[in-house]
Amino acid sequence: MPIEAVPPQTHLPPLAKLALELGPLGVFFLGNAYADKFGFAADQRLFVATGLFIAATLVALAVHYVWVRRLPIMPLVSGIVVVVFGGLTLLLRDEVFIKLKPTIVNSLFGAVLLGGLAFGRPLLALVLDSVFDLTQEGWRKLTFRWGLFFFFLAGVNEVVWRTQTTDFWVSFKVFGIMPLTIAFALAQTPLLLRHERKTDDGKTDRA
Repeated sequence: MPIEAVPPQTHLPPLAKLALELGPLGVFFLGNAYADKFGFAADQRLFVATGLFIAATLVALAVHYVWVRRLPIMPLVSGIVVVVFGGLTLLLRDEVFIKLKPTIVNSLFGAVLLGGLAFGRPLLALVLDSVFDLTQEGWRKLTFRWGLFFFFLAGVNEVVWRTQTTDFWVSFKVFGIMPLTIAFALAQTPLLLRHERKTDDGKTDRA
């Protein structure tokens, strides 16, 4: 009996997606926290963490691609910015570049989402690789909210890295930004339920 090839999944399982998104951040945090325990000078910890962050990001992207044979827009763009600005941080020995990375990524996504809305194109499904099936009104509302939220995150990052210590900023990236994002996403549940596309018989369309 011939063995049929199993087509790749179109979306990662939620837990796998979360692990690939949080994994590089966790590596970044641990690298900054413990680099000096492995003989690196205290003022070199962020540079060690940045190198590990770049490597972990590339591994996460590779795993994602192998798993589903494609790379969604948001992880890909974020990964490119990590490599570019992380590389500048290491090359120039200037930590400002890696600290600007969240500001640039979030501002870029906010501008793309709100700019798309201005031209009548809610682009959130493309940016977030969403599996939801919403009405046009639902996509417009959700895109507007996420666009504003991305700009909010960019502003928060600017305030934190410019006013707090490097260690505080690193911890905030892991234990501040991610919980804020998860809380915001969960807060959109009523909107998702209200604007989920229905079939003719009134049931939710999961096709």
